[in-house]
This record gives sequence, C-alpha cells and structure tokens, in this order.
Amino acid sequence: MKQYLVVAFLTLILTGCASQLPMKTVEYVDIDRFMGDWYVVANIPTFIEKQAHNAVENYRLDEDGSIATTFTFNKGGFDGKQKTYNPRGFIKDTSTNALWGMQFIWPIKADYRIVYLDENYQNTVIARAARDYVWVMSRKPDLSDEEFNRFKTFVDELGYDVAKLQKVPQQWPQTSAQ
Repeated sequence: MKQYLVVAFLTLILTGCASQLPMKTVEYVDIDRFMGDWYVVANIPTFIEKQAHNAVENYRLDEDGSIATTFTFNKGGFDGKQKTYNPRGFIKDTSTNALWGMQFIWPIKADYRIVYLDENYQNTVIARAARDYVWVMSRKPDLSDEEFNRFKTFVDELGYDVAKLQKVPQQWPQTSAQ
C-alpha cells in the first residue's frame, strides 16, 4: 500500500511539472562578476522569507567551484532579529553557469535558475522551473516603480502568479557612495 502511495505521489508531481513549458536561463553568466552582494528587492517568498526586511544574498566562489552563500535579513521589521542562512550553490550547467542546485539541507539541491541578468550585472531574476518561488535582486536596495513593473511583467511572462510577488522592504542608511 505504501509503495502505491509513493508512486501515486511521484506521478502527480511529475505530471504537474510536465504541464509547464521549459524555463530558459540566460545564455551565460560570468561567475566572477555575479559574485558579491545582491539585495532581494522583490520575491514570491519561501516560508523562511516571510516578513523579511533588508534581505541580502551574498555569493562567494570557493576553490572547489561551489558557491558559498550567505542570506541575511531582519525578521518582522527593520529592527527585527537578524537571521542568517548559509546554503551552498552548485553549478549544474557549466556551459552557461546559469543553472544551479542550491543546497539548504543535504542531499537536496533545489532548482535555481538565473533567467534574467542585465549586461552590467546590476539586476537579476532567479526562478524555479516549478514556478513557485522567484527572486528579483539588484545591486542597489530598491527599484523604481517603473523598474519593478518591468520585472513584474517579466515574472508574469515566465508563468508565475504575480499576485504573489511582493516587494521586500529595504531601508539602509544613505552613504556618499550611493
């Protein structure tokens, strides 16, 4: 009986995935240029990211070719408790460097696709083939309404429910460099 339930569950999952059109990644990612800090300015959040403020994802290429990732945010408000997660990225397609597995828990490597990246490496969109979660990230902490609407349209065209897309509150001190 248990085997039938597992087979039925897997069939349901695979059938659901088959109805989705393939999701293309960008043609090529220069990994060295992609490394560093990215502000998460909008997303369809995972359970971890709900109520996240000042969310930042940092990538660092390790000698073994994997990507050390540090994801930090304040939970519930700008003065909320800081949370830090350290998943590890693994490049699955080295011809493009745009398809990764992101590992929060061994041995599972979640689908992580770089589907948009501007030529200056200032804005990116990370998506999943399942079209459940998406992240709009930038090298700056916020987007203009025009930029946000452009990314919202892009995410919609990928097949996401954009009613779930939300801006991530970002509030950083102004510096002379900004």
